[in-house]
Amino acid sequence: MSICPPEAWRAVVESAPEGIVICDATGTDCPAVYVNAAFAQMCGYPVAALLGSNLRILQGSDRDQDARVRLREAVEKGEPARVLVRNYRPDGSLFWNETIIQPVRDAVGKLTHFIGYHRDASERLKASDRAPAGLPSWLREDRLTGLHSRPYLEELLQRDWALAQRDSHEIALTLFDIDDLGAYNEKFDRSAGDACIRRVARVIGASYRRGGDLVGRWEGGTFAVLAQGEAAERATVYAGVVQQRVRALLMHHPTAGAGRYVTMSAGIASLVPPRALPLEGLLKACHTALKRAKKNGKDGIVTAESADFQ
Repeated sequence: MSICPPEAWRAVVESAPEGIVICDATGTDCPAVYVNAAFAQMCGYPVAALLGSNLRILQGSDRDQDARVRLREAVEKGEPARVLVRNYRPDGSLFWNETIIQPVRDAVGKLTHFIGYHRDASERLKASDRAPAGLPSWLREDRLTGLHSRPYLEELLQRDWALAQRDSHEIALTLFDIDDLGAYNEKFDRSAGDACIRRVARVIGASYRRGGDLVGRWEGGTFAVLAQGEAAERATVYAGVVQQRVRALLMHHPTAGAGRYVTMSAGIASLVPPRALPLEGLLKACHTALKRAKKNGKDGIVTAESADFQ
């Protein structure tokens, strides 16, 4: 079964600067049923050699990759994923393939295909290795927490927002903020505050393990999580679980306004993004929801309303 784009769209997809591959989720081993020219050029294989095959052929004998495990788990669960995987061209040359897969379902919700978006990240990795110490790079982690840094997270948010607009799938941004962190720093000093941030970061990072989840530190004691598909629909449930796990840490906070222990507030903005809405609209709505959660007494969750996106 092929779901190649209609003729009106084929020229657009074929001329796309990034690789696009469609795989049949109902077939044995998820064979590729469509490959655009950019992907064939990137990997060095002719389109005919890729059609009907699983893209694992591009990994050759380099099978011991965490990215492969995460991809396999996402495919088995029918979930989106983002990975950076080592691929090899027919001549044996290595290239780093930044891969995003999105599940496609029919009218009754049955998984039918996966659409993969592929980009050669080799040059950016080389540039990152050459970058002088202290300069930010697209792969740099937040030094305090080990989560994605804000610059890298903003790049990923922009990309996933564009994909959600293109494919009309739901996306949800959650902002968590540690309540009364300033008072905590004043009471116990800044180093204790940093330790508090690290503990909360570990809880958040461990709570979002799906391949399509993006987790990063936004600023100070604020963290951002981007979820898609089913996870977006359940964003409020997941946020409640994270809040409970933070409360369970029982980090003493005698001057907290909401109790005697460290808590978090959360703001959530979720929607299928219309083409005319910029990413800033999502960020604004999420910040507005978070402010409302703080105003309501903290240690709570507020979901953005439609007017918040304007």
